[in-house]
Formats: sequence, C-alpha cells, structure tokens
Amino acid sequence: MTTALIYLIIMVLVAAVVFLLASLVFGRGEELAPLPPGASPTRLPSDDISSDDVREVKFQQVLRGYKMSEVDWVLHRLADELDTLRTRVAELEATREHS
Repeated sequence: MTTALIYLIIMVLVAAVVFLLASLVFGRGEELAPLPPGASPTRLPSDDISSDDVREVKFQQVLRGYKMSEVDWVLHRLADELDTLRTRVAELEATREHS
C-alpha cells in the first residue's frame, strides 16, 4: 500500500512539473481577439497595387488550405505580369504625349 502511495505522489509531482514547463513554454493559452466578420489578415492597398505589394501578400495557414509553394508561384507570376503591364502602359503614355 505504501509503494502505491509513493508512486501516486511521484506521478502527481511529475505531472505538475510537466504542466508548469508547458505553461512556461506555451504561455497561458491566451488567444488574439477574433477578427470582425468579413475581415482578413491579408492586406493590399486599396488602389495602385504594385508588384511588390503582391509579392508581400501572405495568407493564413490552415489545416486544409492551398499548397503554399503553388500560391507563392502564382503570386510571383502575377507580380511579374503587373511589372510588364505597367512598363508597357508607361511606354504608351510617353509615346502618346510626344505625338
């Protein structure tokens, strides 16, 4: 009976130490306030989006989400296309002003 009591006390002490260590490492379990409905942590300027803005876009990571490497690849392609289009528009506007 005494041996069982000693094992029980040791198990409780080990559980307490593990709990305290986990609390120190992971914090008190506080969570950020939820976003308002319809809000997104992903940010883009309201107008004049540049290729750098597109390159800086980050998405929330979710358990069942998109493959990050594919999303990054598409965003880089989109940013390159934006650069090409803006350069072309600037060339056309410069040509039109000289005419």
